[in-house]
Amino acid sequence: MCCEIEYTNIGGISGPLVFVEGVRGVGLGEIVEIRDGKSLRIGQTLEVDEDRAVVQVFEGTSGLAVKGMRVSFVGRSLEIPVDRAMLGRVFDGLGRPSDGYPQVVTNRRMNVNGLPVNPWSREYPRDFIQTGISAIDGMNTLIRGQKLPIFSGSGMPHNLIAAQIARQAMILSEEEEFTVIFAAMGVKFDVARFFIDSLEESGVLTHSAIFLSLADAPSIERLITPKVALTLAEHLAFDEGMHVLVILTDMTNYCESLRELSSSRGEIPSRKGYPGYLYSDLASIYERAGRLKGFDGSITQMPILTMPSDDISHPVPDLTGYITEGQIVLERELFNKGIYPPIAGLPSLSRLMKDGIGEGRTRTDHAQVAAQLFASYAKVKRIRSLAAIVGEEELSDLDKIYLEFGNSFEEEFLSQGENENRTIEETLEKGWRMLSILPQEELYRVRREDIDRYYIPSSDGGD
Repeated sequence: MCCEIEYTNIGGISGPLVFVEGVRGVGLGEIVEIRDGKSLRIGQTLEVDEDRAVVQVFEGTSGLAVKGMRVSFVGRSLEIPVDRAMLGRVFDGLGRPSDGYPQVVTNRRMNVNGLPVNPWSREYPRDFIQTGISAIDGMNTLIRGQKLPIFSGSGMPHNLIAAQIARQAMILSEEEEFTVIFAAMGVKFDVARFFIDSLEESGVLTHSAIFLSLADAPSIERLITPKVALTLAEHLAFDEGMHVLVILTDMTNYCESLRELSSSRGEIPSRKGYPGYLYSDLASIYERAGRLKGFDGSITQMPILTMPSDDISHPVPDLTGYITEGQIVLERELFNKGIYPPIAGLPSLSRLMKDGIGEGRTRTDHAQVAAQLFASYAKVKRIRSLAAIVGEEELSDLDKIYLEFGNSFEEEFLSQGENENRTIEETLEKGWRMLSILPQEELYRVRREDIDRYYIPSSDGGD
């Protein structure tokens, strides 16, 4: 721009931040170009205080020196080109091509921070999404437009589950496949390669876009990656009318970068050193999911986060749970038993499930089957705790039947293959086979007419 002013009065460098003195007419969130004679780096204004600006550098400040540095403010927020032609492509964390092909040519550019949405314009999510995974479809149903995170731990198969959902997700009432936007923050190359290969082998990559900010990239880049991915998702959903599934991994790495940035700015830390605005920052990402009145498309979001030491009360999963509409929790005990997917039956929850299932959507008995499976499995947990104290031989005959139900529930209902795609009818039939292990009088959460129709007497062998 002809009116750009270059500043050379650099007050210092701290971590990913550059402090510029003597600035004027600079706006918050404005894009900054940093030149040192060898390279051009892009940054963003974080703070403006009278004539002093704090700039975060997306590529990091490694190799930069105060002497010889020139900084210019371009007068606009970060924008990326968006187009349907970006599907089938791989980009870096800032939305630049990393697959060897040129940048998409388009006149359409969008602000990565998104546009404010009037809550009145939101459409309530009600359409059931079939993922093909019984533990989700049967008991923690995903709804179109929902934000449903996966809470995992180190070494557990959250990436396998996310890839399986990306391959299999479909809306029963529509034939159109989901468009998948995958954004990785701070993950190793082998994880990124797994997702690319998985989507490519299944044919999903042709209607997917992948944004990768790998572990060897500057950590500050991770803060912009989910916003870039969601900007493309918003264009595809609300301009092109597509149903978009956005997978963000790992949100814990994102929050670690936010903590690093907060520390560099000298801010007073909150819980475990995270900034006090962690909640609102996460909300600015999660709330970009949903449906809007008058638009055919939708954005369904599945963030993945790893819980340090499997601690669900850690600030990242804790605050995420307040913002999102439930969570899919992976359980270490099930994982150690070799059960895939190791989705915990009790801590997992989908708050929108009740509005997306039932007659005309899945099946009339769906809600009752799910409630009875939850209740019966909760009793199994209590009986197992008792058996650990008094011994299984001291249990009543009914308690032993519940233990049989619990084992079958984990091995036949929860457990399935990585490429096994079950319909909702198959999931519910498996649920009834599990419930048929129990006496009919124990099924107090299902209707009598459903018991008469679906219950399998033991003389029939169950299978």
